Amino acid sequence: MQSQDLTVVHDGTALTGRLIWDETRTGRRPGVLVIHEATGLGEHAIERAERIVREFGYVAYAMDEFGETPADMDAILGWIGKLLGDPAELHGRLAAALRGLAEQPMVDPDRLAAVGHCFGGTSAIELAGTGADLKAVVGFHAGLQGTGSTDAGAIRGKLLICNGAQDPFVTPEILQAFSNEMIAGGVDWQMNLYGRARHSFTNRDADALGSEAYGYDADADRRSWEAMRALFLDVLG
Repeated sequence: MQSQDLTVVHDGTALTGRLIWDETRTGRRPGVLVIHEATGLGEHAIERAERIVREFGYVAYAMDEFGETPADMDAILGWIGKLLGDPAELHGRLAAALRGLAEQPMVDPDRLAAVGHCFGGTSAIELAGTGADLKAVVGFHAGLQGTGSTDAGAIRGKLLICNGAQDPFVTPEILQAFSNEMIAGGVDWQMNLYGRARHSFTNRDADALGSEAYGYDADADRRSWEAMRALFLDVLG
């Protein structure tokens, strides 16, 4: 497995993520944009990108959405508020990263997907809602309230949401509103709710956050990965 830093630029801001691929494979293969949690680009997103390369043989790009690692919760909330409050900036950063991935010589630009965790899941849905050419979009413990500036009808690929039923940040009202939006937009979508799972259930370090809102759940982690696997094999090959 090979990796290197890949920097993309949006509106003068350089964003450096990690591009990962299997050097033993030849020819163009699917590319997957991996979007990190609200804590910034770190081990979790990079490990997920490496696993995608190892298990599927795709090319993965763990992008940097912020350009820095937030120092604390205030900084995290600041970034979330900044990007949700400025859709053009959020969408521009995401589009630059997707373009950077699609331009790699080993990537098939006609077989692209986006995967996101937490705020990254929100971002993946936002990117799809701009009409980006994505064959598959997956949100793990994703926030389902975005900028409000995208059109569900513009989503071109198949959408999978994997959330915890005990995630306090996604209320039944939010779930219902999101479902209504997807149905109205004619989206090919599915949602899995894992009954015992809370927010950040794919992250083994979630329990260290010291809040009952967060928690790693091995069963939900495994089941949601298998759901993504089925989607990928269906649309990416």
